[in-house]
Amino acid sequence: FVMNRIGDLGFLIGMFLLFSKFHSLDFSILQKAIQTTEADPFFFSMVAMCFFIGATGKSAQIPLFTWLPDAMAGPTPVSALIHAATMVTAGIYMISRSHFIYTLAPGVQQLILVVGLATALLAATIATQQNDIKKVLAY
Repeated sequence: FVMNRIGDLGFLIGMFLLFSKFHSLDFSILQKAIQTTEADPFFFSMVAMCFFIGATGKSAQIPLFTWLPDAMAGPTPVSALIHAATMVTAGIYMISRSHFIYTLAPGVQQLILVVGLATALLAATIATQQNDIKKVLAY
């Protein structure tokens, strides 16, 4: 619960930052406004970082990854829904939709690469030591 709330807070702060500058949360309006205004690298890095914190919480990336194996202890249909359909894919969908923000924040792009690689390596290492098949799939 706490891990997801941390991600939600990061995403909410990013939305507030965008709304305070562009007075809209519509992606098409934001994309046009960003193209026509002078890019402030610090502002877009902050927004991208906040969105990445949101994606980290939903997609179970380091350091907010500990909730997913515990959530997989539930019934199989619930686990499948959490893992495949809603929670875990929400983060990557949000990053894909807001790609125009991440193009203005190359430092955050590099951070995403490092966190993704570290999460993949750590999760694979932990999964090799698990006995419960659901936890292996979670990692």
